[in-house]
Amino acid sequence: MKERALNALYITQFLSAFSDNMSLLVIASLLTKNGFSPESLALVTMAFFLPYILLAPIVGPFADKMPKSVVLIIGNLIKLLGISALIFIDQSNIILLMLSYFTVGVGAVVYSPAKYGILPELIETDQQLFKANSRIEAYTILAILTGIGGGGAIVSATSTVQSSLICVLLYALSLGVTFLIPRMPGDQSIRYTREALQFFKSVSTLLSHSKTNFSLIGTGAFWMSSAVLRTAVLAWIPLALGFSPEDFSVSLILATTSIGIVIGAFLAPKFVQLQQYYKSIIYGFLMVVLIFIFPWLHSTSITIVFLLAVGCMGGIFIVPMNTVLQEEGTRMVGAGKTIAVQNFVENILMVIGSGLYYLVIEQGASISMAIVIQGAIMLLILLYLGSKISRHSSPMHAGGKSFK
Repeated sequence: MKERALNALYITQFLSAFSDNMSLLVIASLLTKNGFSPESLALVTMAFFLPYILLAPIVGPFADKMPKSVVLIIGNLIKLLGISALIFIDQSNIILLMLSYFTVGVGAVVYSPAKYGILPELIETDQQLFKANSRIEAYTILAILTGIGGGGAIVSATSTVQSSLICVLLYALSLGVTFLIPRMPGDQSIRYTREALQFFKSVSTLLSHSKTNFSLIGTGAFWMSSAVLRTAVLAWIPLALGFSPEDFSVSLILATTSIGIVIGAFLAPKFVQLQQYYKSIIYGFLMVVLIFIFPWLHSTSITIVFLLAVGCMGGIFIVPMNTVLQEEGTRMVGAGKTIAVQNFVENILMVIGSGLYYLVIEQGASISMAIVIQGAIMLLILLYLGSKISRHSSPMHAGGKSFK
């Protein structure tokens, strides 16, 4: 019974995450066909990130108070509603497009804590939990890659109405599979006001601790750059490499960055020892150097190599900090609260980065220059993190370094 429930969870996660990534390409296609400027995609992605900030204090308690399988259903229903709206709204109205993607974001932020929180209810041992977490991450990564690559192929081969309907169908299938997951009772003693106050206390606690502050800012900076680069590169590829915006090769090239992140995540333990996790900043600097160079390239093959390398350096950069953040955060405020705070900080920075990208393009900068400016912002954050590393010995760090 539990094995069937776990398999159902993996499938529903894959289908839902695939549609999340494909829906961005559907939106991008709609913007292009309705004559919007390339930077308008940044506004729509900001609308997706906002629910992660606005609802951060309560989505965790909501997932714990309700049966988590029901929360998964609610999340998919909201996503389905948001993507279905694309079929009926005035697609030439950017505000309505933003509201549609905002709704998908609400569904995503509701869905997120339940997919992890339900795992301890379906398994019995720590080893099984570790295995289940690894599998759900693997399905998520697979969904991101296929959602960008395969989803891009679907969007390029169909009308926007048809591709929207395919997203609706995938969300509906994900929702249907969720009914195979048993309904466990939630904790009815949870009070949202109390939990919201506790959330902001957790934010303060993690930001005030040197290790978790370093990791939160570092991971947030990485995802801010990733969000901006995803939006910018989607617009840059047709201009710099001569592809049609509707060509699914655009999404395949974009997917190479995600492949690079996976490779980097795999290589991270070989390049950075966990006791000296702060050394991952070196790979952050290498990532920035590549970001500065690749926008001026005009060769498809070289661009692919550079985007793969950007993702690889990013993967090595983020994995050690993620690990330290989860270890330290679990000890300080608990695993669930740490993930909630991390999502909160990352999405604040992603909204800020996307907003700055939009403003820079609106002021007349080229997309290449906007990418370089984003690299410069990342560089400033890395320099700030580097300034926190001192050469004084400390029992906190096996490598003989501590933070000022």
